[in-house]
Amino acid sequence: MNIFLKTPVGKSIQEVWDGFDEKLFKALAPPFPPFRVIQFDGCLTGDKVGIELDFIFFKQNWESDIIEHQKAVGEYFFVDKGSKLPFFLSTWLHKHRIVNENGQTYIIDDIKYKTPNIILDFLIYPVLYLQFLYRKPIYRSYFKV
Repeated sequence: MNIFLKTPVGKSIQEVWDGFDEKLFKALAPPFPPFRVIQFDGCLTGDKVGIELDFIFFKQNWESDIIEHQKAVGEYFFVDKGSKLPFFLSTWLHKHRIVNENGQTYIIDDIKYKTPNIILDFLIYPVLYLQFLYRKPIYRSYFKV
């Protein structure tokens, strides 16, 4: 399954890249499930990010490895790949792109995921989509002119 969201922001690619830190990561957290940051190394190849999701009656750990990052003219990006995922996900690949198109900077969340079965893929899609849609006003506020 794929989730793709594109958000215009008011800062340059470099300013947005510089703002992708633990403070932003925490600000982007949706209200449910709340999480606790266990590890946040950054957004460069080899870095790791780990959180503990709190589903009230149980907790799940989520760990991702930054497997690639690149800075090129007109686009910076990094890719996190889930290495330890909650029970409802079997694969996770999230490409965070910061691009400039015609003088406008955009943050693009391009997510590919799978669950243990195809039916769950479709059932979980709206939940994941809404959690990432939640980020759009935060990005715009965080990176406004």
